[in-house]
Amino acid sequence: MDRHADTAALLLSAWRDPSQKLNALPHVLAPADLQAAYAVQRRVAEGLGPIGGWKVGAAGPDATPGCAPMPASGVQASPGRAINSTGTMRGIEAEISFRIGADLPPRPEPYGRAEIIAAISYCLPAIEILDSRFVDPDTVDKLSLVADFSIHGGFVYGAPAVDWQGIDFSRETVRLLVDGKEIKTATANPAGDMIRLIQWLADTGAHWAGGLKAGQYVTCGSWTGKDFVGPSAQVQVEFAHAGSCAVEFTP
Repeated sequence: MDRHADTAALLLSAWRDPSQKLNALPHVLAPADLQAAYAVQRRVAEGLGPIGGWKVGAAGPDATPGCAPMPASGVQASPGRAINSTGTMRGIEAEISFRIGADLPPRPEPYGRAEIIAAISYCLPAIEILDSRFVDPDTVDKLSLVADFSIHGGFVYGAPAVDWQGIDFSRETVRLLVDGKEIKTATANPAGDMIRLIQWLADTGAHWAGGLKAGQYVTCGSWTGKDFVGPSAQVQVEFAHAGSCAVEFTP
């Protein structure tokens, strides 16, 4: 456990001061397995304050999901603003998120799909801002990235979607625009069923934090992959039925 605390301390220093970003974790402190990576993630979350939500995703419809808490301090309404600092990645992802309206505490039996849907207040478009506590996360091992919140940097949410349960998310499309120019379009979430992701989060991923809490946001992975923008970029995502969301990067 002391190793987890020491690893978390290095990551927290980089969260608070980007000049402290790491090339890699020291070998003796790097997580040896997924359980250790999540243990470090938990220690970092405790140091960052209240949890405003969660990011959860999966490589495909049948893949085991992964998650990270989103600090409440980094959650903001659209149009959002992201301040550049030394070494800021300025990564962006177009996402669909959900606002939790009722607590989903840990319990022995898994939550059913209907229970998850009943606990959701609404769905809304979102932009996840990507940043890392590593200088170049592409050179860092996967477990260290999990410990570092899977390069989470911030979260911007749009207005609630109208009649979200009537949206066919398997056919929903999205446009990603940077400085007014469309750079990508996509259809559907690569992870497939987003309710499955929230079920896993309630049953497993958020268990240590007391489960999902009313008022938290759950964002369910990128529809457009990972993109990077300039230091003064204006970013907008436009879903066909789920609405739009924007963030501006400023020096």
